[in-house]
Amino acid sequence: MSEERVASASDSPQSFRIKDKDKLSVEIRYRGVEEKLSGTVESVWFSLNRFFNEFLPSFEIAQKLRLNVDLQRLAKDCEGIIAFAKEGPYLLVPRNKLTDNETFSLLLLAGYLAHQLGNAEHDEVSKEELQGKLGKEAKIANTRLGELVKNQTAVKTPDEKYRITTLGLMQMQKDVIPKIKTKMGI
Repeated sequence: MSEERVASASDSPQSFRIKDKDKLSVEIRYRGVEEKLSGTVESVWFSLNRFFNEFLPSFEIAQKLRLNVDLQRLAKDCEGIIAFAKEGPYLLVPRNKLTDNETFSLLLLAGYLAHQLGNAEHDEVSKEELQGKLGKEAKIANTRLGELVKNQTAVKTPDEKYRITTLGLMQMQKDVIPKIKTKMGI
C-alpha cells in the first residue's frame, strides 16, 4: 500500500488508498500559515478541530485589529486636497483654512501617496521642506512636528526626516480629511 492521493471536496471515502492504517497526515495552508498534523486518526482529528476552533477565530480577529490602508480609497479621498506635479506634491487647500498640524499631516500624507503612486523615491519629508511649506519659524515647526510624533501621527527617521505612520494615515482618512472637506465645502 504505497499509493497516496491528495483529497478534494468531491472525493468519496472509497477513492482513497491507505498507506499506513495507523497514521494520518494532514497539511493545512491558509493565508500564509502552514501546519502539518500527523499521528493517529483520533489525534489528528482533535488537532484539526483545535486549529479550526482556536487558531482561525484568533487569526480573523487579528486581521480585524490590524491597521490597513486602502491606497485607492485614500487617494480618492484626497481629490481636491492634494495634487501632484513634476516638482512634487501640492496642497490645494488654502493655508489659512488649515491648522499647522493639519498642514504638516497633509504634507506627510502627500509624501506617502507620492511614494506609493510612484511619483517619489521615498515617503519621507525633511523638516526644512515642511517648515518652508508651513511658512513659519523653525521653533513653531519643531513644536508642531514634536506634537505629531507624540500623538503617533508621524515618526522621525534616523536621518532627521519625517514620515506619516499607519495610525496617522488612518486618522487622516477617518477624521482629518472629512473635516477639511467640510471646511472647504468639497
